[in-house]
Amino acid sequence: MITSNDDLIKYRTSRSLETLKEADLLIQNEFWNASINRIYYAWYYAVSALLLKSNINSSSHKGIRQLFGLHFIQTGLISKEDGRMFSDLFDRRQTGDYDDFIFYEEETVKYFIMKQKYLFKELLL
Repeated sequence: MITSNDDLIKYRTSRSLETLKEADLLIQNEFWNASINRIYYAWYYAVSALLLKSNINSSSHKGIRQLFGLHFIQTGLISKEDGRMFSDLFDRRQTGDYDDFIFYEEETVKYFIMKQKYLFKELLL
């Protein structure tokens, strides 16, 4: 199936919003590690859509992070702090999913979800 760039942008934007809702449900039920996973993926889909809006595409997590840094962080369109946050979430998602005895706390998760909701508006709307 061939889709247009606009269709893919809409799809990834929609996936970001849906994943953010999943994170909210996990937070309500105090599943902190799973929440970090969904918050990261909400960022991933949003950043992927943002890159596509600029006709930049990558299919890997590493590529998405590198291209986001190159085209949006280094150019000053997105703050370095927000770029670090995306990388931090990637690392936390990896650690929370694959390492033993990793337990994220409510305060950390709520900080990331608040920033994600703010950045979503900045990035995509």
